[in-house]
Amino acid sequence: MATETHQAMTTEVTAEATFAAWLDRFTSALAAADATGTAALLARDCWWRDLLAITWDLGTYRGRGNVAAMLGEHLTPESFTNVTMTTEFGPRFQGDDMVEGFLTFETPLGYGRAAVRLRPENGEWAAWTVMTELDDLRGHERRIGPHRSKGPRHQASRTGNWRDEREEHVRYEHTDPDVVVIGAGQGGLAVAANLGLMGVDTLILEKSERVGDGWRKRYHSLVLHDPVWADALPYMPYPESWPVYCPKDKIADWFESYAAAMELNVWTSAEMTGSSYDEATGRWTLRVSRPGGERVLHPRDVILATGAAGEPNVPDVPGRDLFQGVSYHSSRHDDASRWAGRKAVVVGACNSGHDIAQDLYEAGADVTLVQRSSTHIISQEHGIPAIFGSNFVEGGPPTKYADLLAAGTPWPLVLEMAKEGVKETARKDADLLARLDAAGFQRNDGPDGTGLMGYALAYGGGYYIDVGASGLIADGKIKLAQGSGLAAFTPDGIRLEDGRTLQADLVVLATGYRNMRETARRLFGDEVADRLPLVLGIGEDGEIGGLYRRTGHPAFWYMGGPLAWVRIYSKHLALQITAKHAEIQPE
Repeated sequence: MATETHQAMTTEVTAEATFAAWLDRFTSALAAADATGTAALLARDCWWRDLLAITWDLGTYRGRGNVAAMLGEHLTPESFTNVTMTTEFGPRFQGDDMVEGFLTFETPLGYGRAAVRLRPENGEWAAWTVMTELDDLRGHERRIGPHRSKGPRHQASRTGNWRDEREEHVRYEHTDPDVVVIGAGQGGLAVAANLGLMGVDTLILEKSERVGDGWRKRYHSLVLHDPVWADALPYMPYPESWPVYCPKDKIADWFESYAAAMELNVWTSAEMTGSSYDEATGRWTLRVSRPGGERVLHPRDVILATGAAGEPNVPDVPGRDLFQGVSYHSSRHDDASRWAGRKAVVVGACNSGHDIAQDLYEAGADVTLVQRSSTHIISQEHGIPAIFGSNFVEGGPPTKYADLLAAGTPWPLVLEMAKEGVKETARKDADLLARLDAAGFQRNDGPDGTGLMGYALAYGGGYYIDVGASGLIADGKIKLAQGSGLAAFTPDGIRLEDGRTLQADLVVLATGYRNMRETARRLFGDEVADRLPLVLGIGEDGEIGGLYRRTGHPAFWYMGGPLAWVRIYSKHLALQITAKHAEIQPE
């Protein structure tokens, strides 16, 4: 029926004409601040996601009633002005019954963008999904494109060499940064880049010797599982020759180049050793240990960017001090070559566990993987295209529009759509999955059938994207000890909860990571951490817990997630901090 409706409605009109006709009615309703009339232009089961454009928060609203209530609370005639259809890319038909289009608009605070998907309903085109986001603050526009600097020779306030001034600034000998970011991984770099472009003086503290060491110092064979089209950092796309799946040392070097090219202020070999927050002054006091001695900083805001799951979970297992071999958490695994011809046990069967088991096997070790509970398995060949769809692919939309479409798919809808993707991937991976089943490997379809996305959004782990380890397990080349956890270490190995013993020269604890709030607890203490939310999990507002927004503790923010997330949402976090520092009070 939907196909027949689509054919009848599109035989004589283009996607652009269809979208423009809907937009005329939408713009009129917005200009009249008609919340009910605006919601009537949406599908009955619609989604509206707002990222700071109208609510000054991140939030998802499902159904006409909820959208009308949100608009009734926030919509004024000035909320959306100069609404203009984008024609650089789109509008376009997608499939048999959808039109995708993009808008620009102005708000009382600045400039926004929107992504809209239309579907036919009762003979009319109605919006199924709407995403509105603030893109720039008026008066604090990012220094890109027409707002970019003309260079140091064109600025009367500059008297010295560019490099000399950069080096002097990064020393912070006589000034304090406005913001301190802890961690120079993808999240820290992305949010610092956005803040810098908005004119907010930002310093990154990185405990390692070099930017990129978070990747560089990981195990020798590590390669990113996400494809190149989703993995660029903001404002600096990869060369067209960049591999689809990037080796860890290559991405580490790119991070270092990014920090230099984007003129980010970074202190390496810098570790925060103490902190306090003064509610009266709105300033932090941070004690920072550096090779040259201790420094004390007084920023207005702190961003914890050590990773959404960055605190190693090391279980307290009896007898570890008696074990005569080597044991460590998976985060410390580097070069497997020294374990050739020796016995290795990897405890944990998600991404890190599989990758490290494969790394050890290929180095010549005798490897056993201990699977404590079931794991969701997808192949890289079939699973990655199912997750990233038609947007992050070769020849797909330009990144800025792919990001709008991604942000325009609310997380609860992502999870609903993931269920069919899980089924389709399982059909394509049927032979591999059957071989794993025959080997006794225990699998699942993710929380409520949502697969990798369900696990990633709820826990940051619990799955494996197969790049070879599953075949090794199915063939018995990596041995499997299934269904029992680690009970104790013995002098020559481990004992499982069911009484089995495994001899080992090496035990790798691929036991995952604790919540990011525990990293905050370690660095800032209970007084701060107890006011913070848990990171990850989808809340009642349809957004990820803790990330990219106010946390409950003044002047403390979380930043984390995979590259695609931080590229999109680092801007929204930076906008909130910039508005705070500029003393802009959203209505």
